[in-house]
Amino acid sequence: MILRKLKKSTLRVIDEDFRIIDFSFALPYTYVVIEGNRGRSLGVAMTLPEEIQTYSSEIEDISVESFIKKVDSLNIIERTLAIATINAVSQYYIDLSKAESKDVTELLDESITKVAVIGNMPPIVRSLKERGFDLYVFERNLKLWDRETLSDSLEYWLLPEMEAIIVSGSALVNGTLDMILERSKKAKLIVLTGPTAQILPEFLKSSGITHVASMKVLNIEKALIKLKLGSFRGFEKENKKYIAEVPEDG
Repeated sequence: MILRKLKKSTLRVIDEDFRIIDFSFALPYTYVVIEGNRGRSLGVAMTLPEEIQTYSSEIEDISVESFIKKVDSLNIIERTLAIATINAVSQYYIDLSKAESKDVTELLDESITKVAVIGNMPPIVRSLKERGFDLYVFERNLKLWDRETLSDSLEYWLLPEMEAIIVSGSALVNGTLDMILERSKKAKLIVLTGPTAQILPEFLKSSGITHVASMKVLNIEKALIKLKLGSFRGFEKENKKYIAEVPEDG
């Protein structure tokens, strides 16, 4: 299970005592701010309002390790906070010197015909349509559907035919990423994208994912204010987008 692998990898990479400065299970993003010897970092995870459950447990240990250990929890609140914490740790350690600043759609070339986009992301979908790919867009949230959107229940059936997969990091939050990767064996390109995909690329070795396309928060204080106000576009203005390859084994 990829979430358990992320838990082990993140706990293993931590080499100093982090403090959680701020956190919130909020809309549009859940966020966690940590502080270490080199300063602060901010990690986010998409909050899925259609899946919110009640939360009656007492939080007795507000720590990085405690939050991370709940990443495979069945409770969506614990799982989302855990992914945001893993992303905060990843962003603390990430080296973007080898990353590229370009649009995720630029990774696709003429050798690819069939493309799946998992999570209706209009800018990506629009760009791929303009380039003429045979495109399949899957979405779980009915509010994000249009007349060309497919139910995510069809992923199991159609993904084995796809040559490239662009999947929202939200697949980590709703627990579907393992199934997506298992059904995408034909794909030569699998990109985990969006703010929730802030994970260290090396954590995804041997998963089948080839690239992560996410964003580094440049101004944490401004980004936090906009997150507290529920601003999606305002938050994105405080970030730098990047694409990084997932390293091969060995």
